Amino acid sequence: MNLNNAEIGTEYKITDVDTGGDEEMESFLFSLGCYSGENITVVDKKKNLVVSIKDARYNIDPELASSIYI
Repeated sequence: MNLNNAEIGTEYKITDVDTGGDEEMESFLFSLGCYSGENITVVDKKKNLVVSIKDARYNIDPELASSIYI
């Protein structure tokens, strides 16, 4: 399932990041620490998702969240 379907407060392991060949987006996500094998937690869901990766929090939109598989 993708990150949009994650429950708030549950830690998941990223299984895949599929940006549809968009190397710039893939590089951006990698720089945030968002890659296969890394843990991720959805902290809040409103219009966008607030996620925790390592010791940082990021605000990502649903379109980007749909490319992150857990």
